[in-house]
Amino acid sequence: MKKLSIIILMFLLFLSGCSSNTNNNSKQAGENSLKSDWKEIKAKAKGSKVNIFMWGGDEGINRYIDEWVAPRLKEQYNIELKRYPMDAVEFINKLKTEKRANKKAGEMDVIWVNGENFKTAKNEKLLLGPFTSKLPNFKQYVDTESDDINYDFGFPTEGYEAPWGKVQFVFAYDSNKITNPPKSIDELKDWVKKNPGKFTYPAPPDFTGSAFIRHVLYEKSKDYNAYLNKFDEELVKGEADQVWNFLNEMEPFLWRKGRSYPQSLSQLEQLYKNGEVWMTMGYDEANASNLIKTGEYPASTKTFVLDKGTLSNTHFLAIPYNAPNPDGALALINFLLSPAAQMKKMELEYWGENMSISVDRLSEQDKHIVESTDRGPATLSQEKLSSHRIPEIGGEYVQWLERGWIENVANK
Repeated sequence: MKKLSIIILMFLLFLSGCSSNTNNNSKQAGENSLKSDWKEIKAKAKGSKVNIFMWGGDEGINRYIDEWVAPRLKEQYNIELKRYPMDAVEFINKLKTEKRANKKAGEMDVIWVNGENFKTAKNEKLLLGPFTSKLPNFKQYVDTESDDINYDFGFPTEGYEAPWGKVQFVFAYDSNKITNPPKSIDELKDWVKKNPGKFTYPAPPDFTGSAFIRHVLYEKSKDYNAYLNKFDEELVKGEADQVWNFLNEMEPFLWRKGRSYPQSLSQLEQLYKNGEVWMTMGYDEANASNLIKTGEYPASTKTFVLDKGTLSNTHFLAIPYNAPNPDGALALINFLLSPAAQMKKMELEYWGENMSISVDRLSEQDKHIVESTDRGPATLSQEKLSSHRIPEIGGEYVQWLERGWIENVANK
């Protein structure tokens, strides 16, 4: 019996040693990938499996990954792609837990992230490290001098994430009910007062609702560019009262007289689909066209931007510090930055979103494809959108405004 116990103990120690070696190997894998050249990375990625964790709330985006990206990644790289739907906050919290537990081998190879979630991940060392310089498509097609590539909500990216796409905030409306949409935030307030109950916005900290109040700040501030610098609480305190006054003046004329707000963009969109409100909004210039195509929005839906501009931002892909397959992750991200993948993403069949790569760097043939891509009847022209883009402010300002809205508008 004693001899059997010794054998079992030795076997357990052997398994423990194997586990430790696996974790150490996983920890070293990422560091080795960052030291490897592209030929080595591609060779090691061949025949592997890559797990991408990303928001799964849009069926078109999910189909883009599952039906278009995955088969081509398998064909060109012999890489199997598995998509895991999960909100960014959830997988960032998962990484935090793994970091505290010193878990060297995780489950996530690639994550879809931006804004405050990226800042948290980078500051808490949850990411692999600077990797974009390894990607041939990043070097060839991305405008590496652009601020919206080098900064994510005012926070430096420093190669820790690669740009996947660009979006711009637009307002959508039913042109059968609204013939002359507002051109400014003040005109919007006047319209709301003349059409009580037909407008609302999601309650911050919902992403869309939070962006709406930043548009108010943009038009009410003396110098919006000051918000692109380091966080200055005195600056935002001095101008925020104008924002709260504006929103409180409008509140009694909102849907349900402002006694309640939609808790998400999807809830606001449902109100629009039902005809309860005549206007909606969001960070996707082609979303209205997509929903017209599916029959969810009336064909009379159109979109507009404010004369002074609307917010635009870039969203990114990053690699966790403990990615089990960093080489496969790099191969996937490089593929997603290819002209073919970026141009397909623009098509309404799947996503309809703008590219993160520069049109100027494309071949003449690809430029022609981009110019001739039909982004749908409600999507504004690229010229109109690009001439009305305004940058995002830093994440600390975003959070300060979200807290301020709860205190000065919701709870007033």
